Amino acid sequence: MASGKLYTYPDNFRADKIRAVAKISGYKINDAPEYVHGVTNKTDEFQSKFFGKVPAFECGETALCDDSAIAHFVGNAQTRGGDNNHDVICWAGFAEGNLLPAVAQWVWPTLGIVAPNKQHVYQAKESLKAAFAFMNGVLATKTFMVGERITYADITCALTLRSAYENVLTPEWRAAYPHVNRWFMTVINHPGVKSIVGDVTLAVKEAQFDAKKFAEVSGKSDKPAVKKDAAKKAPKKEKKAAPAPVIEAAKEDKPKDPWADCPKFTLDMDAWKRFFSNNGEEESLAHFHELLTPEVKENYSLWYCSYKYSDELAMDFMAANLVGGMFQRIEKLRKHAFASCVVGGVTRDLNITGLWFWRGTTLAFERSPDWQIDFEIFEWKKLEWDAAETKTLISDYWKWDESKKFGGKAFCEGRIYK
Repeated sequence: MASGKLYTYPDNFRADKIRAVAKISGYKINDAPEYVHGVTNKTDEFQSKFFGKVPAFECGETALCDDSAIAHFVGNAQTRGGDNNHDVICWAGFAEGNLLPAVAQWVWPTLGIVAPNKQHVYQAKESLKAAFAFMNGVLATKTFMVGERITYADITCALTLRSAYENVLTPEWRAAYPHVNRWFMTVINHPGVKSIVGDVTLAVKEAQFDAKKFAEVSGKSDKPAVKKDAAKKAPKKEKKAAPAPVIEAAKEDKPKDPWADCPKFTLDMDAWKRFFSNNGEEESLAHFHELLTPEVKENYSLWYCSYKYSDELAMDFMAANLVGGMFQRIEKLRKHAFASCVVGGVTRDLNITGLWFWRGTTLAFERSPDWQIDFEIFEWKKLEWDAAETKTLISDYWKWDESKKFGGKAFCEGRIYK
């Protein structure tokens, strides 16, 4: 029996697609026990073989890092669609380009993976309706998408839709697409597929975004929680010991001015933002340099950031949502801060970098527990005002020159915090 090694992390639906195909074709796949996500895929050896991408597959001299290519390699004539292989490839592209973006926009916020965006969720629902209507018509007279037996076309589409069926596609929503539902249940219960994914329970009601779950999944809740708990417990202890000082304790609980340790000098940040919004790139750049008086350089700072987990960014809208969600959660920082963040690269090869300008000479996020939910997922570097690198970064990020590289990647999308 042919065999190969699969590098992946737990609960990776792309790896499940490969495993299901291999189960049906009889190809033996061994998961690489030495693989540690975020460590192994960062090594030079892994980068040179697989460009750091997972799932990745190795068999002798063959090294692949695309799930469709891997599924084709470990499959057989049946799973590849025989003479209709081109149709299978077409459906795989449909799953990646049409189904997955909509599923990610609608489902992933309910799982705590990304912050929600109402407009994106609405667009996702409309996109899935259109996709399901198309599929329902195709499957009205067919059991499977290509030919008379299950192929990778069915497996990739069904497993891409699995999380939607489990979390958001209610009975009412599903009712309009009986042929798709019948097909999905047929594929998901096929012995080769079920042996990999187990039982699938269909959604009864639409799952909603849970802010607490998002904080837990993203690992951002620990620090604020400790501070808030400490603030709550302190007055209680004083109250039990002596009722009289309770008023004094309450005063201590009042929100402190995050900028209390900064000199009174302040730049008119709103005026700068209005100028930036209402003038061209060159004019805004020149005006910004005019603002950088010795006093401003002494009392304000410039910081470069880069997202720590860029290998987990699959879609550009996910990265943009992450930036937008961060901007929303630090609303009260706007009075004294301005930033330009850029999503760089292409699908499944993305990064997020940014340039921040704010009052004070230390990390602004550390000034208030309310601002700390996102900043630790970025690396931060304070820039020297008069360094050549700083002037280049200001020009690139204030102008979004698409001929330049942002964190080593081409410009994809930008967001301004103003």
